[in-house]
Amino acid sequence: MVRRHGDLRNDAETNEAAWEAVRGAVWGSTKWGAFAAVAAGTAYAFSPLYRGLTIQFKVYLQMSGMILGGMLGADQRIIAYEHRIRHQKRIARDMEVWRRYEEEYESRGTPGVGGEGNVKGNQPDA
Repeated sequence: MVRRHGDLRNDAETNEAAWEAVRGAVWGSTKWGAFAAVAAGTAYAFSPLYRGLTIQFKVYLQMSGMILGGMLGADQRIIAYEHRIRHQKRIARDMEVWRRYEEEYESRGTPGVGGEGNVKGNQPDA
């Protein structure tokens, strides 16, 4: 099936995945940006070569670290999100199979599949 233009706005799973990627990108760029700032401060303190660079190149180096961190963080979060969603779908599918199995078993006239009914051994002591 081909999606029509604008259909993704109504797809909750896609929107949730996009927001998960955004959260990962923000966290990754913050983390890597802090590391790049510490590295820049250290380089400025100890390296005459770094001190001689233009401000534009220093900003470029800082932004490169933040962009790399944002991409890595978004990728990591979206992969974890996909695994979590697959796991939830697998659990839901298994629960449905088990529910159908119980219904079929009880329809054959065997009561008490879920711990209910008068099955030998499940009767309360009098």
